Order: sequence, then C-alpha cells, then structure tokens
Amino acid sequence: MSRSSITPSGSIRGRPSRSSARTVALPAALVLLLTAAAGGSDAARFFALLAAMLVAAKLAGELCERVGQPAVMGELIAGVLLGAGGVGLIPTATGDPLTPVVRLFAEVGVVVLLFEIGLETDLKAMTRVGPAATAVAVVGVAVPFALGAAYWASGLHGVEPSKAGRLITAVFVGATLTATSVGITARVLSDLRILHSLEARLILGAAVIDDVIGLVILGVVSGLAAGAAPSVAGAARVLAVAVGFLAAAVWLGLRVTPGLFALVDRMRVRGVLVVAAFAFLLALCALAERAGSALIIGAFAAGLILSETNQFDAIEERIKPVADIFTPIFFLSVGAAVDLRVFDPRLPANRATLAIGGVLLLIALVGKLASGWAVPWRRFNRLAVGVGMAPRGEVGLVFAQIGLAAGVLSGRLYSAILFVVVATTLVTPPLLRGAFGRGATVEDELP
Repeated sequence: MSRSSITPSGSIRGRPSRSSARTVALPAALVLLLTAAAGGSDAARFFALLAAMLVAAKLAGELCERVGQPAVMGELIAGVLLGAGGVGLIPTATGDPLTPVVRLFAEVGVVVLLFEIGLETDLKAMTRVGPAATAVAVVGVAVPFALGAAYWASGLHGVEPSKAGRLITAVFVGATLTATSVGITARVLSDLRILHSLEARLILGAAVIDDVIGLVILGVVSGLAAGAAPSVAGAARVLAVAVGFLAAAVWLGLRVTPGLFALVDRMRVRGVLVVAAFAFLLALCALAERAGSALIIGAFAAGLILSETNQFDAIEERIKPVADIFTPIFFLSVGAAVDLRVFDPRLPANRATLAIGGVLLLIALVGKLASGWAVPWRRFNRLAVGVGMAPRGEVGLVFAQIGLAAGVLSGRLYSAILFVVVATTLVTPPLLRGAFGRGATVEDELP
C-alpha cells in the first residue's frame, strides 16, 4: 500500500500581533454597528446583515486558524454570538421577514458544500469502500438510537412523560441522536486536505448512507408526531426513493454530462462553465426533493457526476468563490439556532436540562465512536472515522423541532437535545484534527 505524508492546512502561524488585531477589529466593528443600526427596507437590512455575517465568518475563521483550529469552528462560534442567544443580529424568529431569506442562503451554502465534496470524491474509490461505509453507517445509526431510546424509556432521567407517552418520546430521543451532519465533517476534512484518504472516503460514504437512513427515520417519526402508526411500507418507499435517485442520477449523469460539458466548454460567453455547473447542481437538488429524497443527496450526486468530466478541474476551481460566499452562511445559521440562555447553570431548571444533555451527549459520542470499529476487516484510523461521524448539526435540529412542534418533546428535553447538537458540532473539528494528528501520514489507497 502506498502512503503519502499529508500536512493539514490551518496550522499554527503564530499569535496575531496587537496591530493586526486592531486592523481586523476596526472594520469588523464598523460592519456590525452598521448592521445593528440598519433600518429602512428589508433589502437594506439584508445587505447589511449579509455583510456582517460574511465578515464575522472570515474573521472568526482566521482567528481559529491562527490558534491551530479549523476555520469552520470559528464560523460556528460566530453564529452562536450573532444569533438570538447572543447579540441577535442573525434573525431566527418566524415573524422576521429576513429569517426565510437567511435560511434559503444557508440551504444554498450546504448544497454548494456537498457539491464541492462530490467533485473532490473519487467515485471508483468510493464504490470500493461501499460495504465498509455501509457497515459504519448502520452501526453509527443503530447504537445511538438504541441507547438513547432505552435511556428515555427507562425513566432514569426523572422527567414526567409528555402527552404523547414515554415510548413515542423515547423513539424521538433515539432518532435525534442518529443522523450525522455531513456538512461539518466534510468542511473539516477539506480544511485538513485529507479528502482522498481512506478514512475520509469511509466517513463521507457512510454519511451519505447515514442520510438515507435518516430520511427513513424522519419519515417514521414524522408519522408518529402526526399520530399515525409507523408504516413499514412508507419507510421502505423513502429508502427506495433515496437510494434509487442517487443510483439513477449517477448512472444517467455519467453517460450524458461528459458530452454536454464538452460542448459547454467550447462556448465563448463569459462564465458559461461555472454557470452550467451551478445550474446542473440546482437542477439535481430540485429533482432530488421532488422525487422524495433530500437536497444534499442531489448536490452530492451532482458533484460525483461532474467529477468524471474532463472539465472537473476547471469547475472545481471556479466554484470556490461561490462556496466562499454561501457556505459560511450555512455554518453561521447552524450556530445562530443556539440560545445561550438555556445553558445558564444558575437556574435550577437549566441544571436539570444540562444533566440530561450530558447523558445524551455521552450516548451520542459513544454511539458514533462505535461506528469506527464496525469494519474489522480493514486497517485504518478507527478513532478518526468514529469522531468524523459525531456531529449532528442541522439534522438533529430538524428532528428536535418536529418533536417540539408536535408536543412529543417538552421544552426541557428540546433544550437538552439542542445542547447535544451544539456540543457535537463544536467539539468535532478539534477532535477530528487531533484524531488525524498534525502532519499525520494517512492512507491514500485502499489496502
């Protein structure tokens, strides 16, 4: 087996000097003040907000990289500080007209991120780790689901059952601990420049399968929230649609896009290649959702397909400025969903919430770490794979919000789950960096 020495990006470049800190702090403060004071039309408010979010994301990312942490960590922290639990610049209330606009930009950010990851993925290598990735995904879903549901059904937490009953609540608790947020891990792997390692291919392959399983679970728990009995046929349909769409899109795309993009590449109009690639991305995302699958599955499929064209190097390079604009919005939005007030230990109710959150966090981490040992027939960095599957991000928030809206989850339990989502999202970047090691030697070919 061949090995290559990889030195991750984001290494420590020394502490920022006072003069450099003032240089970046002054424009940041100006932008934030302008945003806070912005009035007038919704368009003016949004432009000021967008300026503040982008500047804050890059400054926070720069500071994190200067202390040896991935930039995504800074973007998440910036989102927390600018969200409703911080200074309140990023709108999260349903009545604010800017809230759906920010959410839409965040959606674009996550699909562009998954598109980039698809472009950088070796499809042939990914198919060779298929069975291993499936095993990682199945263990990474089954263990936290079983442990989380058993913990809540046991009553050890001391919380009275909700109106939906302890069993249904237990199913929701287990479900919130299952799905991996591929966006967080993918960004860190990209920052570390190890996307072509065996571990990265296992993580990303498992995360895609994890999303498919997550769609099935989401369909089941949504039915429970609506008062319907779980349907095996309905779950099987969701699974078939997700897997079928991904397979059909890649199979058909690999036969159509090489010729299509060769024709596009001969056109003379400015920016035609990146526009065609972006349009292809958006079209596949729309088709994926219309087919009953997820936007991110369509985005990943689009990247996989275009990675096999002769123009993929040019597409990859030209899509980066688009990602630099939209992807930070996604990570800031994930952070902005956090209300820091629920973590104040001075209030007795919050202490109980944090205790429950601590137990659920332990279950969430142990369950995903176990997935690294799901493939005994291969040699790889098992700890890194387990850590890479740990973040819940926006996926866990979706599960929790459905349960809260349906009255299945109490406000206290929702806050505890929110704590788990935030904690796994924030701790994964430094843990993943530590698991791989600075300047570590990673496998770039299958054994």
